Amino acid sequence: MKHSTTINYINKLINPLPPQSQANGKQVTNDTNSSEVIPARATWGSPLEFILACLGYAVGLGNVWRFPYLCYRNGGGAFLIPFFLMLIFIGLPIFYLELYIGQYTGIGPLQAFTAISPFFSGLGYCTLVVISIISIYYMIIVAWILFYTIVSIAGRLDWGSCENDFNTEFCYSGEYDRNCRSQNFTGSETKTYYLQDCISIGEICTMSGFQPLNETHCVNGTVPVEWYTGITRVLASQEYYNERVLGRGDASWSNWGTIQWHLVGTLFICWLLAFLCVIKGIKSAGKVVYFTALFPYVMLTALLVRGVTLDGAADGVLFYLSPKWETLLDASVWGDAASQIFYSFGVACGSLITLASYNNFHNNCHFDAVVVSFTNFFTSIYAGFAIFSVLGFQALQMGVSVDGKSLLSVS
Repeated sequence: MKHSTTINYINKLINPLPPQSQANGKQVTNDTNSSEVIPARATWGSPLEFILACLGYAVGLGNVWRFPYLCYRNGGGAFLIPFFLMLIFIGLPIFYLELYIGQYTGIGPLQAFTAISPFFSGLGYCTLVVISIISIYYMIIVAWILFYTIVSIAGRLDWGSCENDFNTEFCYSGEYDRNCRSQNFTGSETKTYYLQDCISIGEICTMSGFQPLNETHCVNGTVPVEWYTGITRVLASQEYYNERVLGRGDASWSNWGTIQWHLVGTLFICWLLAFLCVIKGIKSAGKVVYFTALFPYVMLTALLVRGVTLDGAADGVLFYLSPKWETLLDASVWGDAASQIFYSFGVACGSLITLASYNNFHNNCHFDAVVVSFTNFFTSIYAGFAIFSVLGFQALQMGVSVDGKSLLSVS
């Protein structure tokens, strides 16, 4: 009996791949044991559903949030060169490889790596650990977004005000600053909003230990410096995020603060929605992807249209498109490009193998990999225009340059 069990185990290791007909969704008999029936595996309703599922998985915060930030930090348009090269030599090959493994084996990553070689069986469990960790922190970010969505629909937008209980004296609001600047008359000093009051640029220079020079600069000894160099200003939206949304307060490693129940509620809703989307497996998920993959493009387009109509948007877009070629000599720029490819494409997490395992065995997954990879690439560029147009407007409102360090925290 023990000998027979050992033989069966060895047979499964030698021939763990499912028959081709299983990948096509048919019910077949296992070759190793004629009495064992392999259950039929569901497939995507159409090739388009699979492409949209991959787009919905790959396109996300990495494109809209992280990519523009890396462009801002790494030389604007010059960052597109290492990013494109990493796409060609790293992103696309690995993306295609994972789709190929999933489609050929017709099984999830835990069994697929064992099917390739028993030596690789641990990789399947590693992907499970990685995607579990990513899902936990990523869902928290989605919970933040849901909270902002609910608040924006419910009533007053407190993140544009400096009159909330949680605001500090360093709070800065573009609306308040415009009100201060509207008080400027011919012959009077330019005023800006600082320390919860309208203060002239000359006064700010004096408070910073500098000498007033003009409406844009102070003098530090004999060297002209921008007037905002010696002061601290925190956007009202940043204080709202830190104090109202996260409730940081005086939190530290020794004082972790308290549970934010509004985030607990939105986090529960996010997990519930995720559960409902996959409750019936691939059949329900295949219908949901039409919305989850396409709706972000609608919102991104709306953000772009709004952004380019703002004052100062042209300065932000110009910075985005103007390359700083010297940054290409910095190895960290290439490292950021490579990390962004892994982050945006979501490779090495097992998810792509799982999605592709529901494909028809003869599906052209090479075509799918190329389409999704380049759509992901151009989505990042598209999002860059939307984000940098808003950054240009924000720089104008704060009276700083687009490439100024004080705007880096905003991005």
